[in-house]
Amino acid sequence: VQLQASGGGTVQAGGSLRLSCAASGSTLSSYGMGWFRRAPGKQRELVAAITSGGTPNYVDFVKGRFTITRDNTKNTVYLQMNSLEPDDTAVYYCNAVTYYGGDIYPRFVSWGRGTQVTVSS
Repeated sequence: VQLQASGGGTVQAGGSLRLSCAASGSTLSSYGMGWFRRAPGKQRELVAAITSGGTPNYVDFVKGRFTITRDNTKNTVYLQMNSLEPDDTAVYYCNAVTYYGGDIYPRFVSWGRGTQVTVSS
């Protein structure tokens, strides 16, 4: 499966962006899906995930600001980002996820191309 993230851009603090993750080569409906990000000089980290049934999970620093959704008819996962902060600046990636031991892990080795989000102060 190939995953393509899009929708990034440059916004001012407090602004919003909507990211999309489109898949080809396979349907996503049976997978949990997640959004991850890598900020300059930092490791890639989980931002949000959604189960195949549509239950979302968020890391603390995006709760109340980001919303993850999925549209299985379009084979696409979305990340609505509101109240963006400069610390949200990163390259955002999507991947299928695996839930294990209370944690969420990326499923596919191949990450695909991410999308750059830049938030100016």
